[in-house]
Amino acid sequence: MSDLIDSNVAWTILLIIHGLISVALLGALTHQTLAMRKPVVRPDGRFIDRFQGVNPSIYTVPICFLWVLTFFFGGWIYANYRINVRIPMEQMGLMKTQGFFEIKEHLSSFGLLLLPIYWALWRENQDALNGARKCLTALLCLICWFSFLTGHVVNNARGIGQ
Repeated sequence: MSDLIDSNVAWTILLIIHGLISVALLGALTHQTLAMRKPVVRPDGRFIDRFQGVNPSIYTVPICFLWVLTFFFGGWIYANYRINVRIPMEQMGLMKTQGFFEIKEHLSSFGLLLLPIYWALWRENQDALNGARKCLTALLCLICWFSFLTGHVVNNARGIGQ
């Protein structure tokens, strides 16, 4: 990578791509989670009612794809993070920040492992699965929000390229 552009610039570009894909995933999961709350009676009502006026199942495949893609870019950045970010953060005594990032890593991996179940639940169009769909989608949404916010805190504490 260093033949074409500076290494810090390359890692920053990868981090921005990772962040943009994360925002798309976060938006899709949040939209699906809110759309599951209740069926829309009047799509011309309040904003939140119109927001819920979509078929939540249309988000399933894009969410799975975006989760895997986000995980891939996060894994690509991870090696640089372990060497150039984590060690200096430990030297600065930012152990709570490190701990939250460790939790983020585990939850993101757990979410990745839940994707086949999530996909299967949304593939089956049975009312008996609504409760499981709602719970699993809400769990993935919470994991995604936690991971997104934790990633921003860690990047603000000491980002790649500093």
